[in-house]
Amino acid sequence: MLRVGQPYRTHDPARTFDAIVVGSGIGGLAAAALLARHAGQRVLVLERHYMPGGFTHVFLRAGYEWDVGLHYIGGVHHPVSQTRRLFDHVTDGRLEWEFMGDVYDRIVLGDRVFDLVAGPERFRETLAESFPQEAAGIDRYVETIRRVAGASGPYFAEKALPGPLAAVAGPLLRRKFLKYARRTTREALAEFTRDPDLAAVLTGQWGDYGLPPGRSSFAMHAIVARHYLWGGSYPVGGSSAIAAGIAPLIEEAGGAILYNAEVEEILVEGDRAVGVRMADGAELRAPVVISNAGAANTFERLLPRAAAERHGIDRHMAPLGASSAHLCVYAGLKKTATELGLPRANFWLYPGNDHDAAVERYENDPEAPLPVVYVSFPSAKDPTFEARYPGRSTIELITMAPYERFAHWADDPVKRRGDEYDRMKNDLARRMFERLEPRLPGVVDQIDHHEVSTPLSTRHYANYARGELYGLDHTSERFERRFLKPRTPIRGLYLTGQDVVTAGVAGALAGGYLTASAILRRNMLKAAARR
Repeated sequence: MLRVGQPYRTHDPARTFDAIVVGSGIGGLAAAALLARHAGQRVLVLERHYMPGGFTHVFLRAGYEWDVGLHYIGGVHHPVSQTRRLFDHVTDGRLEWEFMGDVYDRIVLGDRVFDLVAGPERFRETLAESFPQEAAGIDRYVETIRRVAGASGPYFAEKALPGPLAAVAGPLLRRKFLKYARRTTREALAEFTRDPDLAAVLTGQWGDYGLPPGRSSFAMHAIVARHYLWGGSYPVGGSSAIAAGIAPLIEEAGGAILYNAEVEEILVEGDRAVGVRMADGAELRAPVVISNAGAANTFERLLPRAAAERHGIDRHMAPLGASSAHLCVYAGLKKTATELGLPRANFWLYPGNDHDAAVERYENDPEAPLPVVYVSFPSAKDPTFEARYPGRSTIELITMAPYERFAHWADDPVKRRGDEYDRMKNDLARRMFERLEPRLPGVVDQIDHHEVSTPLSTRHYANYARGELYGLDHTSERFERRFLKPRTPIRGLYLTGQDVVTAGVAGALAGGYLTASAILRRNMLKAAARR
């Protein structure tokens, strides 16, 4: 584990900064690094948690290390891919990537197994072998997700434009993308195939954005599917290497990253953001405030109510719901990934081929089959893991977890929520292990230590009110909202992270670039491409 930053108690109140970032997730760190690199700005990044990095941080327990939110990134093993260039630019090339191999995702529908293979041609060929009558539809699907990805560029670029220019150019820049965004994934897939098994395989990564096909925007699905089309990779040294790679750019320009630093309120004077008030009452001031806390936290919790009401922010936010919450089992094993035969590919374990029906059954009945169990093997993906933790390996298992089932314990102290809460967690862990066992016989018996995080863990550590994993839900309505952009109605206050672009680490990273572009009035995406 690579540590970055300093505790808030070490902060020198005499230091001044050009900008303050609330939250040290990848979007906030990227925006800070870009302001430092391209404008020499001194940026202060404030993190309420005891570990900077947001969903890219890791935690240690019982001699094991687990990531909490980064499980793979698409295409970065190619040095010229856009995502790779964005990472290289904000880390000055310090971050290395390990390719996961030909198979990056394994989709399991009941007892049937289908592999998603890296490379557009291999992807097509492998699926056509399983579905020979659907080859033409598979080809059209791949071409369509490429078109959606292409249309997303102008759509997201419009978010960084100054207001008058966005008003004129916006409709044209957004039009093509919205044509896809306004449809559900299930509606769009019906144009490519009527085979329910193929449709289930093609949408088998829906957990990467949190909504099954009947509820998600097809544009969101297409962005994720296209992102992984050339395969997946994992950061060498674990996900904490990302924050460690970005931090030097911020600190070398005179900025700082502070943890255990909880922001209570964004200070607004005369309709302009002028700094933040900390939980201990201290006021830290800067002419620019960037919130990486999510749109809901920013506008409903951190922004003074009077300022929010003055700009009708509640009206903009009302149609947008929180994304789904999750439960994760972190398992440690006293054997290496090689000894246990752990794969690099992720497993997506489904009870059948109707994702929407499975989710609906589980939402209505907690005893229904789990609608998805996602399994990641980080110790097999990271080539340095065995050297850092000899004789050990790790597995992470994730499923949906409706927040309402855990809300009863929301106000109870962490790790002291009682026997009933612990029984619920342990039962869900057991059910997830039972789904893994047939895929890797005997591995579950080798587990030495495990613990379970719930939506309340996300609420406590990430400060998302309903334990949501992906910020705002990725419905069609979300993409219609021009309100979700870096510039806010409050002068000097900017939004960044996944709510500006899309879910996931790569989406949040792009959000950081858009926010820096809006502040500096320069295209930071082009700056990264020139590196």
